Amino acid sequence: MKKILLALLAALLLNTQTAQADPLLTVHPLGDGIFALIGPTGGRLHENFGLNANYGVIDTPDGAILIDSGASTAAAQLLANEARKLTGKAVKWVINTGSQDHRWLGNAYFSQQGAQIIALARTTRTQAALGTGQIESLKGELKEQMADTLPFTATPALSGERVPLTLGGRQVELRYAADAHFAGDIVVWLPEQQLLFAGDHIYVDRLLSILPDSNPANWRQAFEQIIALQPKRIVPGHGRVCDVAQAQRETGDYLQFVVKGTRQLAEEMAGVDAAVAQLSAAPAFAHLKNFNDLHRGNINRAYLHFEAAQ
Repeated sequence: MKKILLALLAALLLNTQTAQADPLLTVHPLGDGIFALIGPTGGRLHENFGLNANYGVIDTPDGAILIDSGASTAAAQLLANEARKLTGKAVKWVINTGSQDHRWLGNAYFSQQGAQIIALARTTRTQAALGTGQIESLKGELKEQMADTLPFTATPALSGERVPLTLGGRQVELRYAADAHFAGDIVVWLPEQQLLFAGDHIYVDRLLSILPDSNPANWRQAFEQIIALQPKRIVPGHGRVCDVAQAQRETGDYLQFVVKGTRQLAEEMAGVDAAVAQLSAAPAFAHLKNFNDLHRGNINRAYLHFEAAQ
């Protein structure tokens, strides 16, 4: 009965609107049976099922491919319903782009439904280290939505840094560039469409978040590598579908600002408080959502990263 109620609630929320008249997930058709599911750019809330990120659905003759599985079993049910609505098919593959909770904690649900979970081994290692703690952390906000959620990783995981895959004639490539937001994060590249599902490598419309586990220098390098693909369109990890120019302005340039400034101040042994004070004004990025909440913390953690490397 509990599972039935959760499924009904998920379906209801997906097909209704919030008080702001915004759908929980905005479907952005990309052509050729490919869809971006654009989540809200705020925090994880009970009302949004922790789906404050972007996802992808790819139709193939052999079943649907889902990019990232949500933060819980309840969120996974919601994504499964949307994939079926868009393609008329069940999810056959789930590809994980990373290890943040809303990227993979729905894996167990999809595996129980017969889907294959696909991830690189370097991604699953990080997931295995973080999963139990992530579930406990989410229970405070997501409450009953976390019922039956288990940390399930791809088995077997894929080795290598660039892995081409084909399902029903649809070509996708898993590409690793460097440990960035989390160790083992990847992007999904569709070479025929020149379309990039960027995972947490790219944020637009909102400020990216440098976490204690993030490597800001590697993140900047990874960004440069994936942008070199020159995708025609990008589905970022957060924010609207964008082009290379917007990704550069709102992710690449911000990483450059943070990395260059904090590395120099760390080499000068200026101290973290001085670094935050000197770099807290960043007018080129102040328009991004969450800037006031995240920017000073990003400077703090980036400085500490470079200080530890001295």
